[in-house]
Amino acid sequence: MLEKTSDPRESSESETLSLLRIHPSHLSRNYIQNEKQFQLHNLITEQRHAKTFHFSSAIKKDTTLGLQALLSVDEDIGHLCEELAGRCEALENAAEALANAILHKHKIYMYGCGATGRLANQMESAFWRPFWGRLKQKPYWKALERYFPNIENRLIGEMTGGDRALISSLEGFEDLPLIGELQICEHKIQKGDVVFAITEGGETSSVIGAILAASKLYGEASPETCEEARRHLFFFYNNPDTVLYPFDRSRAVLSSKAIRKICLATGPQALAGSTRMQASTCTTFVIGLLLEELLSRVLKPHLSPADWQDLGFAQGPSLREQLLSFVPLQKTLLAHAASLSTLTDLEADTYLQDKFSTYFADRALPTVFIDSTERSPTFRLNPLDPVKEAKRKSWIQVWTPAASQREAWRKFLQRDFHGLEEAFYHEQFSKRIAEPYLRQTALNSLKNAGRDQQFCYDFSVSEQNLASRAPNKGDLGLLILLGEHDPLLTSESLPKFLELFASRGARLAALWIVDKQQTSDCALHKTFTEFNVLCVQIPIGVTYDPLGLRQHLGLKMLLNAHSTGVMAKLGRVIGNAMINVSPGNLKLIGRATYLIQSHVNEVLGSGALTYAEANAVLFDALAFTAQKKSEQTSEVALSILRILEASRTKAYVSWETVEGILIQDGLAAYLEACVLLGKGAWL
Repeated sequence: MLEKTSDPRESSESETLSLLRIHPSHLSRNYIQNEKQFQLHNLITEQRHAKTFHFSSAIKKDTTLGLQALLSVDEDIGHLCEELAGRCEALENAAEALANAILHKHKIYMYGCGATGRLANQMESAFWRPFWGRLKQKPYWKALERYFPNIENRLIGEMTGGDRALISSLEGFEDLPLIGELQICEHKIQKGDVVFAITEGGETSSVIGAILAASKLYGEASPETCEEARRHLFFFYNNPDTVLYPFDRSRAVLSSKAIRKICLATGPQALAGSTRMQASTCTTFVIGLLLEELLSRVLKPHLSPADWQDLGFAQGPSLREQLLSFVPLQKTLLAHAASLSTLTDLEADTYLQDKFSTYFADRALPTVFIDSTERSPTFRLNPLDPVKEAKRKSWIQVWTPAASQREAWRKFLQRDFHGLEEAFYHEQFSKRIAEPYLRQTALNSLKNAGRDQQFCYDFSVSEQNLASRAPNKGDLGLLILLGEHDPLLTSESLPKFLELFASRGARLAALWIVDKQQTSDCALHKTFTEFNVLCVQIPIGVTYDPLGLRQHLGLKMLLNAHSTGVMAKLGRVIGNAMINVSPGNLKLIGRATYLIQSHVNEVLGSGALTYAEANAVLFDALAFTAQKKSEQTSEVALSILRILEASRTKAYVSWETVEGILIQDGLAAYLEACVLLGKGAWL
C-alpha cells in the first residue's frame, strides 16, 4: 500500500532518468531522433473516447454498464453511415469498379495489415467464397456458370505476411513498404485489376507500399493514366487527412491523383488505439456492402425474382439505404448488453481461477478466430499455442468440426493455406532492405511465414488434438453459433464436444446469433438443458443479408466488446487505454511511449515527463523483460509504476521492485492509491 511521503524536493525532467539511473539507449535515441514518422499519438484513432474514459473501473462494478459503454461508441459508426448516405459518389465508384472487374474477368485484390489484413481475409473466406459455394448448389447455377468462370478465385483477401499472420503479427513486416509491393507481385496483380488497400490508421507502411506499387502499373503519371488508375485503385482509412498529411508515406497516397481515397473516420476507438473495434467494424460494413452491390449488379440480370429472393436479396434497397441499416443493428446489440454480460462474467471468472477456455465454431469460425487472435497483441496474452507446445500457455484455443489440421484451415479459409515463398522474398529482402536491423528482423520473420506454418497449429477436433488439449475441471467451453442454419447445429461434433466438457467438469456456454427473437429448436434447447449450457441468444434479422454480413458483423461487435470486457475485469485495461500493449513494431513503440507519458503526467501534472524520457524508460523496460523472458509482463505498466514510485520516494527503485508491486497489487490499484494520496505525495 502506498504511504504518503513528505520530502519537499521537487523532481524535474532531468531528475527522472537520474533517479532511475537510466541513460537513453542507442535504440531510444534513434527512435526519438529518426523515427518521428512512427510517433502517431496525434492520430484520432489513438485518442481516448469520452464515453469510455472510466471504462475499466465501471465494468468492474457493473458488467452490463461497462459493455453498454463499449457498444455505445458504435453509434459513431451509425453517424458516419448517415453522412456517407448523403455523399455516396466514391462508394458508387468503388461498387462500379468491382462489378466491372468481374464482368471483364479481372481480379479483385483486398490487402491490409493486422486487423485490416484479417478484414481483407474475411471478405474472401467468410463472404465471397461461401456465397459462391452456396450458389453452386442451386439448380439455376447451370444457367449462370458460363458467365462466371473460376469465380471463387477472382477475389483475393490478403494480409501482410500471408496466412501465418492470421495467428500473430510477424515482426518487422508492417514497417516495410517493400512487402506490400512484393505481395502485389506474387499474386500477379495487373493493370485493370481492382485493388482495395485498407489501413485503419492511414499510415501502415506495408499497405501503402502495396497501393503505390499498384499505381505504378499504370506507367508515367498523366491526366489519362491517373484517371484510368483511379477507376481501379482505392485506399480505405479511418483518420482525417489533416492528421495524416505530416507523415510522408501517408501524404504520398493522399496527394496521388491515381488513387481514389475513401475516408471512414469515426473518431476515437472505444479502447484507445484498438482499431480492431470501431475502425475495423466500420470498414468491414462498408466494404461488405460494396460486395453486396457488386453481386447485385452482376447477378440480377440473369436471375428470376424468385431466384433472386432465394439468394437473400430483396428488390429495391439502394446502397444509400443499406448504409442506414447499420443503425438498427447497433441498437439491437446495445439492447442485449445485459445478456452478453453473463458470458463476460463467466469467461473472466474462468481466467481468474487460472483455467482455460475453448471456443467451438463452424460458420462463425473466421469471426471467432479473428477476435481470439487479436486479443494477444491488444492485451499482452500468449498467442494460440502451436502443436509443439507441451503445456497450454494460451488462455484460449479455437476448435472447429474438422478431422485434421489441413481440413480445419480449409474450413476457415475456404481454400488452401497461403504462405510466403521464402526463395522469392529472401532474395528481395536481402537486396532491397538497406537498414541492417530491419533487414535481419524481416528475414527472421520470413522463416515463420511459409506454407509449412499451417502444420504448426491445430484447431481441428482430431483425436490427437482432443487428447492433448482436452479440458480440465473449471475450464470453459464456449459454442458460437451463427444463424439457425449453422452447420454446427447438426454436426456430430456438437454432442461430442458437450459430452467431453461435461464429463471433465468443465463449464459450458453458448452465444447464438439467431434470425428472430427466439429460436424454436426445442431439441437443441433440451440438449443444452441436459448439459447445463448457459445459452445467450441475440437476434439479428436476415431479411436482407445475402452474404451473412450483418450477422457476422454483429457477432464481431459483440465479441470485441466481450473480450475487451473480460480483459478489463482482469486488470489489463486502465480507463480505456490498452496498458498491456506489446511494443512489437515502430508504431506500437510510439503508442507505448505515449501511454507512459500520459498516465504519468495525469498523476504528476502536465509536462512532468517528456516523450523522450518516457521512451528511454520504455526501452530500458524492454531490455529488462527480454532478459527475464517475461512474455506477458507489460513494459508500459512497469514503466509507469517505476517512474511514479521513484518520483514519490525521491529514491532509486529497481525493475524487480516495481514488478513485485505489479504482480501483487496491479497498476489499477496503484493508480487508485495515487488519486487518494493526491498530488501532495509528490511534493
